[in-house]
Amino acid sequence: MTSEGPEAEAGWVIAVEDPRVGDVLGLLEKHLRFTHETSPPEDRHALDLLGLLDPAVTLFSARSAGELLAIAALKELDPTHGELKSMHTAVAVRGRGIGRAMLHHILGVACQRGHLRLSLETGSMEAFAPARALYTSAGFSLCGPFADYPSSPNSTFMSLPLA
Repeated sequence: MTSEGPEAEAGWVIAVEDPRVGDVLGLLEKHLRFTHETSPPEDRHALDLLGLLDPAVTLFSARSAGELLAIAALKELDPTHGELKSMHTAVAVRGRGIGRAMLHHILGVACQRGHLRLSLETGSMEAFAPARALYTSAGFSLCGPFADYPSSPNSTFMSLPLA
């Protein structure tokens, strides 16, 4: 599945991606490094390569002229509930709306798959403030822990009902 929305007009292509591809592994490593630098070990919930290879997870990438700009994943928790995972935009292209385009793409895929709700877990520390602002601006609201997440002061849980 590729994107046909505003991001396509901006020259970005959003499509399903293999997490084992070299540049994807590189951006994933940066994402994991960020979580290790900002979150205590018991509250690191980012998916590594093995987690992204889980059949319940679909990884998407945003590319422009072949250059990897961002990644994000959709994990099926059950047939009506999806989870946003592993969202990360390359530092050099932040602020251009790519993260928002990825989020909207995943929302569309979740709706197509019949999910009635999309949830996420992100950090509650200041380093995660831009992510929380993005999710809030897209309509996500605070919720309690879901799936097998424990309650933690280091985690912010958010959810969005899907029509």
